[in-house]
Amino acid sequence: MPIPANHLKPVRKTAKENVFTQLQQWIIDGTLLPGEKLNDTELAEVLGVSRTPVREALQLLEVQGFVKMYPGKATQVTEVKKESIYELLPPLAVLQALAAELVIPHLTDDVISLLESTNDRFAVAVRSENYFAALKIDEEFHQIIVDTAQNSYIHQIISQLQAHVRRLFFHNSIKLTEKSVEEHSKIIELLKNQDAENASALMRTNWLKY
Repeated sequence: MPIPANHLKPVRKTAKENVFTQLQQWIIDGTLLPGEKLNDTELAEVLGVSRTPVREALQLLEVQGFVKMYPGKATQVTEVKKESIYELLPPLAVLQALAAELVIPHLTDDVISLLESTNDRFAVAVRSENYFAALKIDEEFHQIIVDTAQNSYIHQIISQLQAHVRRLFFHNSIKLTEKSVEEHSKIIELLKNQDAENASALMRTNWLKY
């Protein structure tokens, strides 16, 4: 059968990357609870891999603050400290604000339309009090800007911080409101007008909610 020459090729992930992604998700959504001890042999069996990628994934999770490894003793899921929101959001706000500045030269009508439709979906989720969906769509909205800004360093750091935002949400530390919908709309208008300074300032404000 004919195969399109320009199709997107699937990105192959290593066993370590797959294990890391799964364990991180389980920690974020509470499948693996704060303080829970992790056994690499048991995890390897459940995930259908050898112990090596599990150990490597756990090391990465420790670097990112999701687990704590005690050599020769145990590996535990870190506790959720709700007050960490005060440390997490300021650097995330600064990076998101910078992305709003850098995105201006790369904006197209398609990107603007995507931001508008995404914010419309966000508004529906917030107004129906489907806060989990709202969180996911809010992340989509900001990710469109980050991706379009085309700065790999900002992308990488935000990705790490965003994982902690999701975890705090599951532990009821973050709530999204109608005000966020309004701020998104204003950000879109400022981006349309290529007002980098005010778009950046409002983006920072949008993130600094406690």
